Amino acid sequence: MPDRSLGDLFDGFRQEAFRLETLDDYSQSGNVDAYRLFLDGQEQPADYNDDWLAEVRAHTHAGRRMYRVHILTRPLTPYLRFELGWGYQTNATAGEEFFILDVTDRPNPLPDVGDFWLFDSTTPAQFHYSHDGKFVGADVLPDDRGPEYVTYRDMALAHAVPFADWWAKYGE
Repeated sequence: MPDRSLGDLFDGFRQEAFRLETLDDYSQSGNVDAYRLFLDGQEQPADYNDDWLAEVRAHTHAGRRMYRVHILTRPLTPYLRFELGWGYQTNATAGEEFFILDVTDRPNPLPDVGDFWLFDSTTPAQFHYSHDGKFVGADVLPDDRGPEYVTYRDMALAHAVPFADWWAKYGE
């Protein structure tokens, strides 16, 4: 099978794309400028995350599911307040679904599992970050690793709650 890129996987998935997030700070990845605005107490720009929203909308309007679980502890880091307060709430308007696995008062059921995307319950892509939250790359793994990542996904979802419910209780 030819090498597949992360872009190929996003362009070609047919049913679902699942993301597991495990870090409390991705501030050196993604929308660094928006994070600075958030920290400065500025309002969220009207065009915040437009490219991602368009991608999510295209997938969800075509009947494909995009969802994620974030493993976290309280109190939230400034970055998590930004990601959940601006990112998750905005992305949900495009149809992306979010769940929280809060391990503040319980053991993490996936302590050694890092960040990944799983496409169509078949193809995992393991993400790598530096110690300061900068994305440094992803490895698209062979499909024979898919069942392992399906187990991780199912475990995360079994212990998570819908974001809206969690945010209503703990949101800041």
